Amino acid sequence: MNMLLETKRLETDVLIIGGGTAGCFAAYTLGRKSDKKILIAEKSNIKRSGCLAAGVNAINAYIVEGKTPQDYVDYARNDAEGIVREDLLLTMSRRLNHVTEVMEGLGLVILKDENGKYVTRGNRNIKINGENIKPILAEAASSQTNVTILNHVNITDYLLEDGCVRGAVGFDVNRPVFYEIHAEAVIVATGGAAGLYRPNNPGFSRHKMWYPPFNTGAGYAMGILAGAEMTTFEMRFIALRCKDTIAPTGTIAQGVAAKQINSRGEVYEKKYGLTTSQRVYGTVMENRMGNGPCYLKTDTISKEQELDLYKAYLNMAPSQTLKWLEAEKGPSKENVEIEGTEPYIVGGHTASGYWVDEERQTTIHGLFAAGDVAGGCPQKYVTGALAEGEIAAEGVLRYLNQKEKQCSGQRNVQEKVDSTEKKREYERFLSQAPSFLDIEQIEEAMQKIMDQYAGGISTDYQYNEAKLQKADENILLLQEKLKELSARDVDDLLRIYEIRERLIVCRVVIAHLLARKETRWHSFGEKYGLSGEKQ
Repeated sequence: MNMLLETKRLETDVLIIGGGTAGCFAAYTLGRKSDKKILIAEKSNIKRSGCLAAGVNAINAYIVEGKTPQDYVDYARNDAEGIVREDLLLTMSRRLNHVTEVMEGLGLVILKDENGKYVTRGNRNIKINGENIKPILAEAASSQTNVTILNHVNITDYLLEDGCVRGAVGFDVNRPVFYEIHAEAVIVATGGAAGLYRPNNPGFSRHKMWYPPFNTGAGYAMGILAGAEMTTFEMRFIALRCKDTIAPTGTIAQGVAAKQINSRGEVYEKKYGLTTSQRVYGTVMENRMGNGPCYLKTDTISKEQELDLYKAYLNMAPSQTLKWLEAEKGPSKENVEIEGTEPYIVGGHTASGYWVDEERQTTIHGLFAAGDVAGGCPQKYVTGALAEGEIAAEGVLRYLNQKEKQCSGQRNVQEKVDSTEKKREYERFLSQAPSFLDIEQIEEAMQKIMDQYAGGISTDYQYNEAKLQKADENILLLQEKLKELSARDVDDLLRIYEIRERLIVCRVVIAHLLARKETRWHSFGEKYGLSGEKQ
């Protein structure tokens, strides 16, 4: 059966792809500072989309009293073993407190002590009641009179001409509608990539992961296909999380100063180092040496601290609180077992993403990147994504005010994308006969390949050049098989393009892992030579 798509053509001044943290704040900024027409295209609904969909219980990037933005830059540079863009970190860090105050003004509840000062959690964090942070952001964006929200539309490709971005194309995920959107400038804020590797939990629970499973690397894939320069995909992120629930551990480690211990009760965290990657590496090594399971030591905390942890996890990871209550063994009675997740590509915690200038413009003129999709600037967290959304918005306004926009002469950028051909591509998937392979099988095959040959959980995150080359060969074969898939409806079409995006990102991750010869970040990139020696 042939399924044809209705065509809708839209015109706007600025297109924002992705209505998460950075995207909403960029729209809010543009709405307040200009009369330009703004359109947010979001494949879900901006009210509960992105990394903040379920809320968060702390602002993890804040310049506390006695600290400076440069202190934050130094912390991020040290944690990343020096592979950062300090100019990007500094421009972000200078805005962390400002965007926090803006969010408080919009209705975010930030906890304060008896003196009216923010309650800190560690050296860079403050406590919040953030279960409604995303609805607050969504309302701030949508309430601007010049901002239009286009929910349930999946963008797949940029429209390009003469080295400049001219908009994007996509389709409605609920109805058979093709969208061709023309814009003077584009901000990509689609988030990072989850689901590339086989996850901790199998079967029905496979999407119980640290990073949102609906973040599929769409923005990365669009940039790669368009010829944008990307950076540091080999700096994968592996989260240290509570076992099985994959709930955050920072709330425990920082909230009650819990140490990492092995099954013998030995504190091992200082033995391996305290950077983000070293905390994961130490846990892997202790288990490998037979000293596991590993835990966060909580069995000495008070009942009051335990109650605080119950409340904190209800804000962002209810499954952890439910696990404690169902077992009738809260953290004050039993230490919390921990494990590493599968690797993710996420520019909010590492430096992977688009190569951007200080205004967050990519190497494609008129295309700006903000949040997890922007590279070079790790340890963003919520406020860093907000800050980059604001920086990108201001950069867009300056770009639009230029009398002449330089577009030609850029290397590797596609000359022109034919929107009519993209529509035909969608319709081919919707019309061709089913093949022997289905979407689920390709996803499972991709995750198995990445896990076994590109440094997943089953190999303790280790890899070598031979394995990486085999991974690339097999992923390339899956990309060829992708063309045979058929979609029964536009929901299936969405899933096909999500796999397409992941496969594209997989190949770039493999290429970047091959390019870096040394082990720079333990576990994040654990490279071995063919003879077995660590590089």
